Amino acid sequence: MRKLASIQRIKALEPIEGADAIEKATVLGWQLVVKKGEYQVGDLMVYCEIDSLLPERPEFEFMKPRGMRVRTIRLRGQVSQGICFPLSFLSDNFPVVEDADCTDELGIIKYEPPVPANLNGIAKGKFPSFISKTDETRVQVLQLILDKYKGQKCYISEKLDGSSTTYYIKDGEFVVCSRNLELIEDEENSFWKVARQLDIENKLRTLGGNFAIQGELMGEGIQSNKLRLKAQTIYVFNIFDIDKYEYLDFEKFCEVMKVLDLPVVPIITTEYELENDIEAIVKRSVIKSQLCKEVWAEGIVIRPMKEFNDFLLQEAGGNTRVSFKAINPEFLLKYGE
Repeated sequence: MRKLASIQRIKALEPIEGADAIEKATVLGWQLVVKKGEYQVGDLMVYCEIDSLLPERPEFEFMKPRGMRVRTIRLRGQVSQGICFPLSFLSDNFPVVEDADCTDELGIIKYEPPVPANLNGIAKGKFPSFISKTDETRVQVLQLILDKYKGQKCYISEKLDGSSTTYYIKDGEFVVCSRNLELIEDEENSFWKVARQLDIENKLRTLGGNFAIQGELMGEGIQSNKLRLKAQTIYVFNIFDIDKYEYLDFEKFCEVMKVLDLPVVPIITTEYELENDIEAIVKRSVIKSQLCKEVWAEGIVIRPMKEFNDFLLQEAGGNTRVSFKAINPEFLLKYGE
């Protein structure tokens, strides 16, 4: 699970031009604004990531005007992602160990946007255990991965701001899932409507095995339709071999997608050598969408051309697949994320 709040160390402090009372701090791979003189380089403190929803406690009272939610903000021209709190916010018996998860200790939960009625659906069951969920880890917590795989040949795709969906065939049965649930067929539900419109069941059956496709449901009525798309569709970014419990390599993925004839997420490049530089990777995410050139893209997803796993990803709060995202800070600022 993602560590929304953890004990971390101040890696660097830098001045902000024109600002006397604040300075820029680096924590993990995140950059944020702190009060000048409040921390020194090397200090341990509690760091809360964006998407943290703080409880209504006296020490967090100042967050009430923001709905108790930690968002990306810009102060004196500096993008700030996250908040630092002193260790005194923890109970006396909480062990002060760097990287310790204190999300539950502080009563913090992850902010989840409300789900529109057309995406709710009728739950048939939980998301199946035999398919890996779509959940990319943010690059800011993956310094060890960058250290280990610098120079790895990767491809970069655009991260789309829609609703995650999984369609699969297993032992002859066609199933539709949202991010967390298996859904009963319902003609009012967008996941099922798109499945029928694009003939996804029959297309999957042509593969002659147990496979899942995963993608982003996009269009009218979904996440405010920021890219101004007409109607609704899915942009596929994964094909999962259920029997082997593995994703197809990029080249094979492209071959199968030509057979399925379904939309694929925009591919930005297939000739990227992984940089060991979080700030540079985040800068790569500051792009306009390939689906709507006037609008900021949500960000990018980076994956190796050949699929592999590493438990370092799991330690950072994701699954073991070497795949991660960088979210465009301009997108987050524009849409209050």
